[in-house]
Amino acid sequence: MSAAQDTDALQGRVVELETRLAFQEHAMAELSDALAELRTEAARSADLLRRVLEEVKLHRGDLMADPAEEPPPPHY
Repeated sequence: MSAAQDTDALQGRVVELETRLAFQEHAMAELSDALAELRTEAARSADLLRRVLEEVKLHRGDLMADPAEEPPPPHY
């Protein structure tokens, strides 16, 4: 191979590597954005769950009787 062919081959390899690197950087950015969105959604879901559990605790007496005050089932 001549020096010109070696240079062309090397240049082709560099272009290929740069293309792969650009693709990987783009994919990493998309994954990072998706992860950030999922973390935000998970935090919102956890907050909502916490608020619902607090409401259930506050209204427990309204919705359910105390098991200690309930008579035993008929089969006892």
